Amino acid sequence: MRLNDILSGSFDRSEWESKGYELPSYDIAGLVKRTHDNPTWLHFGAGNIFRAFPAAILNDALNSGKYDRGVIVAESFDYEIIDKVYRPYGNLALLVSLQSSGTIEKKVIGSITESLKADPSFTGDWARLVEIFKAPSLQMVTFTITEKGYSVAPADLERGLSPVLAMGKVAALMLERYSSGSLPLTLQSTDNCSHNGDKLRDGVLAYAERWVKDGLVPEGFLEYLRDSGKVTYPWSMIDKITPRPHEKVQKMLAEDGFEDNETIVTGKKTFTAPFVNAEEVQYLVVEDNYTNGRPPLELGGALYTTRKTVDEVETMKVTTCLNPLHTAMAIYGCMLGYTLISAETADPDLRSFIQKLGYIEAMPVVTDPGVLNPYEFIGTVINRRLPNPFMPDAPQRIATDTSQKLPIRFGETIKKYVARGLDMDNLVLIPLTLAGYARYLKGLDDEGHPFEPSSDPLLAELQAIVAPLELGKPDQDFSCLRKLYSRKDIFAVDLYEVGLGERIENMVKELYAGKGAVRATLHKYVSAR
Repeated sequence: MRLNDILSGSFDRSEWESKGYELPSYDIAGLVKRTHDNPTWLHFGAGNIFRAFPAAILNDALNSGKYDRGVIVAESFDYEIIDKVYRPYGNLALLVSLQSSGTIEKKVIGSITESLKADPSFTGDWARLVEIFKAPSLQMVTFTITEKGYSVAPADLERGLSPVLAMGKVAALMLERYSSGSLPLTLQSTDNCSHNGDKLRDGVLAYAERWVKDGLVPEGFLEYLRDSGKVTYPWSMIDKITPRPHEKVQKMLAEDGFEDNETIVTGKKTFTAPFVNAEEVQYLVVEDNYTNGRPPLELGGALYTTRKTVDEVETMKVTTCLNPLHTAMAIYGCMLGYTLISAETADPDLRSFIQKLGYIEAMPVVTDPGVLNPYEFIGTVINRRLPNPFMPDAPQRIATDTSQKLPIRFGETIKKYVARGLDMDNLVLIPLTLAGYARYLKGLDDEGHPFEPSSDPLLAELQAIVAPLELGKPDQDFSCLRKLYSRKDIFAVDLYEVGLGERIENMVKELYAGKGAVRATLHKYVSAR
């Protein structure tokens, strides 16, 4: 069983389907031709998340029989992905959905019709990209290039019309579309960063502004990119985990007789494969603001709404329903000796901790965005996402840069309690999380054994604050904590000014009481809550 057998037609459909493989119900060859002649969607970023999510929901739309165009993918960073994962398999991929039950679902993705290297040094591919950008049929260009892919470097701006970074290449291609009659288009970020459309817009405009200043392009090009009737940059919220190819998945596929199951590691250390494994749960909420139409991705589960609603969904996820739970589990998981988030969910204290933190303490200040129910979102996180045995995520990874995460993940909730005049006495487990941070910074687990806190730009500075504190020392001076918990750059508020500082200090004292104090303190407050 190989992907190329599907393209050649030399395969037994019943054999694949009897083993649980869902195959495209549409004519792939016809799709390729229609898309080549009249492209509607180009995507930058050929990584695992693209095949597992945007391409997969288009595949579902195609299977519905209500749409007939595919997506063309362009890679601007790691060109080996195109050579080793896309073209050898005719751009087909196998999506393996990892179920929390420990089983897998398998779906062949045939919606990707071309794969291109987005760099002028690949002359044929670049010429094809120019052709696509000049096509009146093109409706949207989307991106999964990670947040750093939107960066603009001064040295790249100085290269004029021959940039090497992604935003510069997109600007150069948009210049071709402008030169073809200022054709309308939507540039749509689907990367996991707040207000992602603005990052995309700012990146493209930075190049256009420099080129106008240097006299390389007409002023009209910049006006075109700024004209919301011609070009838009909608916001979106995307949420789906796509781990590296999983050995357990490879074994299960091999047992089926599916041979395209090898892991490929590129020279740039991208871990990929002809298959992509991903968690079963996914969310894509998009601002519906397109100037030339768009593919009907709602047929595959995308949610189209307003910019305000996208922002509310993002805020819900980041400040209540997912990210704070992750950080709480990371801080206490490291101190309790856990190395897997999935294992933590089987710990009664930790499971109850995040349930009550989310449902009881954070939920009162959440704005229900309407398109996703906050209570259902948390339930999915706790019952399906975090316990997934295929997700090898570790508290040590999530604890990275904790000082940079606390202001948004907890500070914003505290600020809303203050602004709305809510009873601060109702906050117990959020203060416990913040108290745990002072214990975590000490780098001693619950048995008193050293562990290495995860990397953080403020780690050394914050560890110096708690350096005077000792585990199990009676009657010690905890006044150093005021230097920590009064810092608005870390907690978004002065915790003493809002009436939580002393409460948190008392919790820290309990956490430093001696061996086993972390477990005892956690159990005490979780049980009482």
